[in-house]
Amino acid sequence: IRNYLDWMVSVPWTQKTDDNFDLDNAKKILDEDHYGLDKPKDRVLDLLAVLKRLKEKDIIKPPKGQILCFVGPPGVGKTSLGRSIARALNRKFVRISVGGVRDEAEIRGHRRTYIGALPGKIIQAMKKAGTVNPVILIDEIDKMSSDFRGDPSSAMLEVLDPEQNQTFNDHYLDIDYDLSQVLFITTANVQYQIPLPLQDRMEIIEMRSYLDFEKLQIAKRHIIPKEIEEHGLDAGMVDFTDDVLLRIIHDYTREAGVRNLERELSTVIRKVTRKVVTENKKTNKSVKITEELAREYLGVPRFRSKLQDEKIKSRVGSVTGLAWTSVGGDVLYIDVTVMKGSSKLTLTGQLGDVMKESVSAGYSYIKANAAKFKIPATWFKDKEIHIHLPEGAIPKDGPSAGITMIMAMLKKKKKMPAKTDVAM
Repeated sequence: IRNYLDWMVSVPWTQKTDDNFDLDNAKKILDEDHYGLDKPKDRVLDLLAVLKRLKEKDIIKPPKGQILCFVGPPGVGKTSLGRSIARALNRKFVRISVGGVRDEAEIRGHRRTYIGALPGKIIQAMKKAGTVNPVILIDEIDKMSSDFRGDPSSAMLEVLDPEQNQTFNDHYLDIDYDLSQVLFITTANVQYQIPLPLQDRMEIIEMRSYLDFEKLQIAKRHIIPKEIEEHGLDAGMVDFTDDVLLRIIHDYTREAGVRNLERELSTVIRKVTRKVVTENKKTNKSVKITEELAREYLGVPRFRSKLQDEKIKSRVGSVTGLAWTSVGGDVLYIDVTVMKGSSKLTLTGQLGDVMKESVSAGYSYIKANAAKFKIPATWFKDKEIHIHLPEGAIPKDGPSAGITMIMAMLKKKKKMPAKTDVAM
């Protein structure tokens, strides 16, 4: 009973922080912490404007659909954007990670009859925040799993539904608790892995991968100053030019976010720190990082731009496609060879079922429209068509490769090289 009363007393019931609804200040903080991400920032400012208007009219009820879900590849700033929103609003910030949570009691608590019973993660987060209106970030909501003990994503429905969370019932407290003043933000890598009933309660905001010029600005404004400070160097002791940074971005990282870029820049700055220590430099002379120095510190480039490969430019039967991956995207080449043999279609390159169907659909389309493409009907007899997608060890699947397959087969038949600067 004492433990229960402790929890009842320590969970906030009325304590609030005063919200700061100054939109100019919020915009300044969001721009300070993140470069780019215009759409998510814009949506957050809309939300603040609504909250400010409601406060002015003394309407306490929160606006509907205020549960935001940031969906995007790893390293694009979903979690840190949540932290910035809390800072802009002047609210307490608590982060809960639900990746791998498979027990419904972790969300809604255990009943007090069990030995070692505890409230769920939501009530624990409220105790940690100490106020009734914090920003709670629920991380990795697409990675919740379920087993025979129950489905935690179903328990999440009560937490994230604005209609229900005014009377959230934790099994341990066994009393209705009001979560309606909490600003919930969730993050996920892949939208289709979030259960549909949960998606229905959230507003999905796509966070796309960063482009090279954005990565360059993020490196200059955020990563390099932070790394220089963390390595005990003085500001301006390491000097990167834009060309060198772009070379590092192109040759050493291939990702949607900036985590690997941060790692590579950290390696360079670590080497500079070692140089400063071994030479026992007392001067604050800056070390200029050249391309040669970057290569010496980081080793042989790991990636090369596929489109710069001259050999591919003039090949017949090789067409450039675009592939979607959960960490961004990639360029995919499709190679076609036609040889004499029994009439059949051979596919290699570890293709998924949907991709195989795309090939069959494309092949049928060409046969059905042979007259339009000026292909004689007899051409398909005694011809074996072999389609290969390079990098055979990597599984490939997706719903939209049909056009690329058709182009590859047609170009091979017509003996025309395809343009490599156009991708499908």
